[in-house]
Parts: sequence; structure tokens; C-alpha cells
Amino acid sequence: MTSAAVLFGAGDILAQQGVEKRGLKNHDLMRTIRLSFYGGCIFAPILMPWFRTLERINLKSRVLTTVARVGADQFIAAPCLVGLFFTAMPILEGKPHEIKERLATKWQPTLLKNWMVFIPTQAINMSIVPPPLRLLVVNVVSLFWNTYLSWANSAAPSVGQEIKAKIQ
Repeated sequence: MTSAAVLFGAGDILAQQGVEKRGLKNHDLMRTIRLSFYGGCIFAPILMPWFRTLERINLKSRVLTTVARVGADQFIAAPCLVGLFFTAMPILEGKPHEIKERLATKWQPTLLKNWMVFIPTQAINMSIVPPPLRLLVVNVVSLFWNTYLSWANSAAPSVGQEIKAKIQ
């Protein structure tokens, strides 16, 4: 939980300072705290049992096992977790009325980008990385992914529509 909180917070700092170029004076500390809270208190408690569930998938070959694990992770968990993110953040921001709009404009383009990042990551992770180190691999990649999530969440809804149009 602690590592997820730190990584989500660090991702937000990278988004605000590296991507959005806000500068320290304009840094939104509450946004960083919200992202850290989400990572540590919402995301991590779901992800740990999910990874244990994936480890129980064992098929006839290593390749089939990897495909099944990655498929379950990316086509069952990822859509739900991306939806959870765009549901939880407006609630944490005190803007629950924005949930429907964020899901409508940001869920699909974010999920597609998630697949571009995490299908190859998880294929490598689940095929050659020893189980005790798999969460570490995901956490390292997540630092950069969390930067994108933070930016996508804070960007105007039209940005989600523009990204969606470019992908399609």
C-alpha cells in the first residue's frame, strides 16, 4: 500500500511538474494527496489479491498460462480498474457529478493506452519474472503510467475526446 501511494503521488508530481509545467508555486498539493490516497487505499488493496488470483491460473504450457494471465489481467481487471479510477477521483475531488462525463470521455482512450503499455509489460512480467518480483515490475512501469493517469484525469474532457478520435 505504501509503495502504491508513493508511486501514485510521484506520478502526479511528474504530471504537474514535467508534463503540465505548473512550477512549484502552482503545484496542487491536494491533487497529489488524492492520487496518493487512491493508490495506497483503493488501488493497492485490490491489486494484491488480484495478483494472487492470477498466480492460481496454471494451464498445460507456460505460454498458455502467460496468455491466460495477461488476458485476465488486461481484459477483466484493467477495464474495471480504469473505470474505478475515473469514478473515485471525482468523488475524492468533491465533484461526483463529473463521474459520468469522465467515464464517457476518458475511460476508453485511457483503457486503450493502458493496453499499449501493460499488455507487453505483463507478457514479459508473467513469463520471465519470478512471482515475488512481478509487483515490483508493475510498480516501476506504473510510475510513468500514473503520470499519464494524473494528467488524463485533470485534463479537460475535450482532451479525452481528442485522444479518442486520434486512436480511432
